[in-house]
Amino acid sequence: MIYFDHNATTPVDDRVLEAMLPFLKSFYANPSSLYRYGRIVRSAIDAAREQVAALVDVQSSQIIFTSGGTESNNLALATLPPQGRLAISAIEHPSITEPALRLKRLGTELSIINVDANGLITQAAIDKIIKKKPDLVSIMLANNETGVIQNLAPHARKLRANDITVHTDAVQALGKIPVSFNQLGVHLMSLSSHKIYGPKGCGALVFEKGIEIKPVLLGGGQEQELRAGTENVAAIVGFGKAAELAKTELAKRNEQLLALRELLEAGLTTIPGLTIFAQQADRLPNTVQFGIPEIDGEMLLMKLDQKGFAVSSGSACASGGSMPSPVLIAMGVESGLAKSAIRISLGLANTSAEIFEFINLLKALVCQA
Repeated sequence: MIYFDHNATTPVDDRVLEAMLPFLKSFYANPSSLYRYGRIVRSAIDAAREQVAALVDVQSSQIIFTSGGTESNNLALATLPPQGRLAISAIEHPSITEPALRLKRLGTELSIINVDANGLITQAAIDKIIKKKPDLVSIMLANNETGVIQNLAPHARKLRANDITVHTDAVQALGKIPVSFNQLGVHLMSLSSHKIYGPKGCGALVFEKGIEIKPVLLGGGQEQELRAGTENVAAIVGFGKAAELAKTELAKRNEQLLALRELLEAGLTTIPGLTIFAQQADRLPNTVQFGIPEIDGEMLLMKLDQKGFAVSSGSACASGGSMPSPVLIAMGVESGLAKSAIRISLGLANTSAEIFEFINLLKALVCQA
């Protein structure tokens, strides 16, 4: 199987697994225990917190470990005051849109920030949303489908100047582009381990000191009394190691992935009628989403799967694939073309030979359709 779905999840780096193993086999004590083995485990969590903090340019005390990006996003939205006002972009991940809709049903005033044809939020859209005086705004840093990177820092400055709390879902951006919490100027940021060659089941919420976090999980004093529950030590250690590797290898990874993406796009542009979505926008170095008129995206996905390629359909979040991607619809993409969408998200183990093989197969499948 040739794996082209790294925005969904990445394989665990061997170096990460090696760092985790002692905490699965030998150092299994509860980190809240006061005896020596407990203190060893606690020290490992502290070290991992430093590693994750260093990757996003914050102090370790600003990191709350969670079960992943979804929990982090939910925890961020829980900072909203009762009956408050919330604004989210039209291209957010379901782990933002679904809790936002639940909050709306409970009385929160919800506004949607529109994007342009490239999936970008304009300053005019920010000015419009400021007039609605939201308490919290959530804007993802890089989109999981199109790979489009938002020019977030100036938007955050404008929102902050109007006393609006800013959250960003940086799950897809982390480890692919430089991510500095301080330079972005946000108050809250969500991260995930399994997108950067770390284990599943671990993430983090980064917070600016002074922001009131309301625990979603109660029943223990872990994570500064902000996230109860015995820590997933091995996963946290793995996240820390993955963060350390992402920081030291970031430039090399970016260059490698961008070269593969450019090779892929050069091949895709030889297919008549094919559209690469948001091609002119600044995008993640590993992500390409495209559509082909009169082609069913999920049917094409299954044919590619049968031939040994794992890719994602742009409509994968829709039940039964009957609905096109909300992200593409928000960008003004015609419904039929949106339903044809395929996302390729490359990883560090992918090769140019795999790209050539994919392009040749895609051409053959499109001709058969």
